[in-house]
Amino acid sequence: MPINKSTAFGNISISLDAIASLVGGAITECYGVVGMASQNTVRDGWAELLGIENYARGVVVTQQTDGLVLDLYIVALQGIKLTEVVVEAQKRVKYEVEKALEIKCKEVNITVQSVRTVK
Repeated sequence: MPINKSTAFGNISISLDAIASLVGGAITECYGVVGMASQNTVRDGWAELLGIENYARGVVVTQQTDGLVLDLYIVALQGIKLTEVVVEAQKRVKYEVEKALEIKCKEVNITVQSVRTVK
């Protein structure tokens, strides 16, 4: 179900996939995030690292009356403090969504699917 907004110039409809792509781009720019992961682990607990064209598979956007709820699945960098990475990523995603869409972001839930080293 897309998000609809009315302006003086007409109506705007924003699909949830577009929001998921925006969120995916914002989170992958965060320090300590290697990339987006699929919601489902592939096998033996390994998470699939998604490319830029598949960010929507790693983000679930739910629209509620008081704002958006975002569920993100990421692959984090090994050797750093995960709580710091996740908290900063939540702040950045919330800021980017509210700035770009002018829609309140109620929750940003992040699940770390895997931890990897960068070569």
